[in-house]
Amino acid sequence: MTRQMTTVADGFHFLEAPRWHDGRLWFSDFYGYLVRSMREDGSDVREEASVPGQPSGLGWLPDGRLLVVSMTDRTVLRREPDGTMSVHADLSRHATGHTNDMVVDARGRAYVGNFGFDLMAGDPIETASLHRVDPDGTVTAVADDLWFPNGCAITADGVLVVVETFGNRVSAFDVTDDGDLVNRRVWAEFGPLPTDLSVAGSLAQVSVAPDGACLDAEGGLWIADAIGDRLIRVVEGGTITDVVEPGSPVYACGLGGSAGTTLFACAAPDFHEGPRKAAREARMLATEVAVPAAR
Repeated sequence: MTRQMTTVADGFHFLEAPRWHDGRLWFSDFYGYLVRSMREDGSDVREEASVPGQPSGLGWLPDGRLLVVSMTDRTVLRREPDGTMSVHADLSRHATGHTNDMVVDARGRAYVGNFGFDLMAGDPIETASLHRVDPDGTVTAVADDLWFPNGCAITADGVLVVVETFGNRVSAFDVTDDGDLVNRRVWAEFGPLPTDLSVAGSLAQVSVAPDGACLDAEGGLWIADAIGDRLIRVVEGGTITDVVEPGSPVYACGLGGSAGTTLFACAAPDFHEGPRKAAREARMLATEVAVPAAR
């Protein structure tokens, strides 16, 4: 369907990781090197953290401190109560590409994905691992052979779902009490794995290139399809229940707002580093949906 999406804020470089937290929408601007927040109507935009290593995934520790993925130096940063930033975990010896999206559970354990290869250099696709960062900063690989692990979320009953951008699928794991990931299975499959390992060739072969994602209260997963200029709502098993076509490429999404039913989407003309650094054409879009965010 074509659903009306409103531009609530614009003038950014490339947006990712929209998160609703403490009554505000938080998000990263890759090439602005800033984490920002704003009200749901796009007003009162604030600079929350400066991240010279390029911010991506966001989350919060149980004590309220902000965690930020710093992509190019492959770290997770922590914002202290006085606003200073420190290294929470160093993944440089673990991640095989830029660190990327992240989900933080109720115990403060962060699950961090990475590219697995040099995307912007056009290298052939290689699979990557998902790493767990414990509250003390310890890094552990908890899943491997993922085709560009990207947006991830944890359900109320303890299942971690992770989209695989070049894998045409969403995978799921049960999270143990110790934070390990077990019982791997395909949660949703949109088609076969690509056989062409070039970025362009792979994207031509997949039906959906899932990027950022968020869960709703009924277990539906909203996904930004990086090649389809659309947002799709998928349920376990792979059925697509809703499609929103905003008329622009979209790369991440998040549910929030005062009622929890505002679907925010990060839009930009493309994902290429050069053009996005040189321009400020990224926008935050929003529309209303029926099912609120998962709590």
